[in-house]
Amino acid sequence: MLRADQPLALYMAGAFANRTGKMGLGVLRYSPNPVAAIIAPEHAGEASLSLPGVTRDVPVVSSIAEAVSLGAKVLVLGIAPPGGEIPPEWRPILIEAVQIGLSIVNGLHEPLALRYPPAKEGQWVWDVRQEPLGLQPGTGAARNLPNKRLLTIGTDMAVGKMTAGLELWRTLRQRGTNAAFVATGQIGITITGAGVPLDAVRVDFAAGAIEKEVMRYAESEVVIVEGQGSIIHPGSTSTLPLIRGSVPTHFLLVHRAGMETLPRIPWVKVPPLREVIRLCEDTASACNVFDRPSTIGVALNCAHLSDAEAEDAVRRVSDETGLPCADPVRHGCHVFLKGIVPQT
Repeated sequence: MLRADQPLALYMAGAFANRTGKMGLGVLRYSPNPVAAIIAPEHAGEASLSLPGVTRDVPVVSSIAEAVSLGAKVLVLGIAPPGGEIPPEWRPILIEAVQIGLSIVNGLHEPLALRYPPAKEGQWVWDVRQEPLGLQPGTGAARNLPNKRLLTIGTDMAVGKMTAGLELWRTLRQRGTNAAFVATGQIGITITGAGVPLDAVRVDFAAGAIEKEVMRYAESEVVIVEGQGSIIHPGSTSTLPLIRGSVPTHFLLVHRAGMETLPRIPWVKVPPLREVIRLCEDTASACNVFDRPSTIGVALNCAHLSDAEAEDAVRRVSDETGLPCADPVRHGCHVFLKGIVPQT
């Protein structure tokens, strides 16, 4: 549906400089599509280079019309409001976008294709969070694959599991490794054009949906599976189907530097990282029903820290866990390679 040559406009009003705009930030960092403009009226006149980990210079504008004048053909909703519902103040923007001829990429739970039908030939609305057809319960089939399967696990939601996975995938491919990436959320699916929107899949078929997607990449040497949620988060149900569907051989733990409690649920204290790793490995092993995965390192989200603070945080986490540690965006993922592929 979305072609890699179609220029995008990212709607990030009120979220240009904070983590509620993670859809837009992910697309800016990793999408193969050209990005014509970012729509964020409160930052009009600025540029995307002020955002962490962004290397392309995209102008920030105040309106749909300005974005279209710069060549935009597709509007991407670049914000993930709590609950995944469309805020009322977005309705006029969506109507204007459809009327002016833009296609829409919608990564939220609320579907838009029927509410805002295309007005022109070739125009479309892509509701990314739709359950795939033909799903079956999981069977553990991935355990028989000869390749390596790495799942990113985290200490919280929205902590950087997709980013770590994409950075590791990119590093492996640069090294010449035949690696695949299984997207499991709306951002990864938008970037790669494939995957499973796990939080839109009925729980009975969740493991089977992941299994089906992982089995597509049986010929790949390494399969990176994008993690979702956290096993210690009381609102998360995604870790187990990801583990059972992919039957991982390896984990990469993702953590936000200095995070001692969950920001939105502060009564939940983050256990020592070695304990989180052991819990995930124990769960994956299921009393040796499955082979126990090994954890290759800790990807540390240091976006809120200075370079010097990030270096110090990485050293402390590496000392605490005895594992390689790096901020994937700042430092890259080369430090993790020896844990999953032979060194040359």
